[in-house]
Amino acid sequence: MPISVEIVGTESQEPFGLVYQYFEYVDKTFSTYKTDSEISRINQGLPREQWTDDVVSVLDLCEQTKQQTNGFFDVYHNGVLDPSGLVKGWAINNASQLLRNHGIDNFCVDAGGDMQMSGNNEEGKPWQIGIRNPFNRDENIKVLALTNKGIATSGTAIRGQHIYNPYTPDQELTEVASITVIGPNVFEADRFATAAFAMGKQGVTFIASMKGFEAYMVMSNQMATMSHGFERYVANA
Repeated sequence: MPISVEIVGTESQEPFGLVYQYFEYVDKTFSTYKTDSEISRINQGLPREQWTDDVVSVLDLCEQTKQQTNGFFDVYHNGVLDPSGLVKGWAINNASQLLRNHGIDNFCVDAGGDMQMSGNNEEGKPWQIGIRNPFNRDENIKVLALTNKGIATSGTAIRGQHIYNPYTPDQELTEVASITVIGPNVFEADRFATAAFAMGKQGVTFIASMKGFEAYMVMSNQMATMSHGFERYVANA
């Protein structure tokens, strides 16, 4: 997936290198497409005592998320392990911390459309983030003004049917086209966006029930619904 990093206030290339190097490590460890990744080797039978600390930590977080979402977040499908619904946000959040550790306060890290914003953009204003229309990828249906927040979108527009409801695993999810979640950081936004999409039209209600989270859902009939506080993040609203 495409990864972009925008940093305000520094000309050094070192922070960029650190971030991209970290994402390469994450890909080599957690990719379900690389046959030699640790996740692939676990699916091939790698014993738990040989799992690395990061993998153990991520899978513990996956189990915690499963409990917090009443089972709608589940990384095992037909016995195959795939923690992608949590790893991306986790990795972006960790990469963002690398930047903060280098004294960088104003940045945006974007991996596949899930983002962590910190501080302000080069104009000294909150970062402007567009929500794409799942029925027309060239159109933004909302533009948000965000700072020190994470945002993640789950849907079928790019990857097709790749999320499933663990309670009805053989049924395609056709009720919702996309759900965008704003959270205190991208890790939290990403994992709960995945679960909320699996919940169908009830997903926006689930997000709205949690303090510090907002959601914008586009239904398959092209109607949209949002949580009560979402509008305050819309630019020029």
